[in-house]
Amino acid sequence: MFYNKIPSLMKLELNEQQKMIQKMVREFAEKEIAPVAAELDKKEEYPTKILEKMAKLGLLGTIIPNEYGGAGLDTISYSIVVEEISRKCASTGVITSVHNSLVSWPIMKYGTEEQKKKYLPMLAKGEKIGAFAGTEPNAGSDLGAMQTTAVLKGDKYIINGNKTFITSGPEAGIIIVFAVTDKSAGSKGISAFIVESNFKGYKVGSIYEKLGINASKTSELIFENMEVPKENLLGKEGEGFKIALSTLDGGRIGVGAQAVGIAQAALDESIEYAKQRQQFGKPLAQFQAIQWMIADMATRIEASRYLVYNASYQKDLGARFSKDAAMAKLFAAETAVESVIKAVQIHGGYGYTKEYTVERLFRDAKITEIYEGTSEVQRLVIAASLLR
Repeated sequence: MFYNKIPSLMKLELNEQQKMIQKMVREFAEKEIAPVAAELDKKEEYPTKILEKMAKLGLLGTIIPNEYGGAGLDTISYSIVVEEISRKCASTGVITSVHNSLVSWPIMKYGTEEQKKKYLPMLAKGEKIGAFAGTEPNAGSDLGAMQTTAVLKGDKYIINGNKTFITSGPEAGIIIVFAVTDKSAGSKGISAFIVESNFKGYKVGSIYEKLGINASKTSELIFENMEVPKENLLGKEGEGFKIALSTLDGGRIGVGAQAVGIAQAALDESIEYAKQRQQFGKPLAQFQAIQWMIADMATRIEASRYLVYNASYQKDLGARFSKDAAMAKLFAAETAVESVIKAVQIHGGYGYTKEYTVERLFRDAKITEIYEGTSEVQRLVIAASLLR
């Protein structure tokens, strides 16, 4: 019979280790992050103490192999970590995502053994926070238009230029920087470098005031004849564009997980409020209009979560996952925005005040549709994969 030839179905269920990680991180977020998240947002304060505690739990080295001091976990486990952290503080969630997927991963993938031994233990222990410096004032979605230059002089590269919208910019100690080493080669003339914040010529520029994720510092980085040792070239000269694109694919999984965490928080808050809030003599939860909003939120969140898990699974298989990551980020980000809008609506006037968590979630959600590739860019990636 035909059905007898079908292999065992893929299980849409976490394994025991992943469930244990989820439980551990959820309890940590409830105990350590939830009580201070609103205050961190209000004061625009970087969550240094939280990150120190996360480092002790191995959460800053989630994907770093054991031999370099990391937890050596799979990408689904990493996605779970980012979701659970973001559920209580989206700012801490994006710091965790960038540190792991945009900094640790490219060093793991493209770094020399010497680079791995030097930098990965620092990142895993949280001794240095990582940042990814690709975006420039005139090169956002179009990374190929970057103007920062790197010129080899003796045993050092001299880098000049500036980067913008850099998550953890003022706090980062290890930064992946992209610069043009061959102006005549277009995108194939871009190279990647591992930069330390104490390098001569490195400077933090303006720190931005933002709509949301206020506890994650975002700034300019300025390079004025910055001296970078030749051995800090990541990969080969001219491989920077390839390194950036492959790194961003993984980063989109992290943003997708962050978006799921924000959306789930919005749903949690809405359910609790709808059960407690009385109108016309009964709880809001008994009104069909509210029920339908909650049902729509829950359905999209579940779909988003499985898209993130699928992209994570494909990445761990070693398969091409650009389309999967783009789908996960696109759908999860738009779900987060839609969910927080519904959450504010369910809370009514109270949802528009800073007294309730949904106001912060509303501000935090929007950026997930913008950074690490806008929703429009994700649609281009998906279409290109289907139509090639």
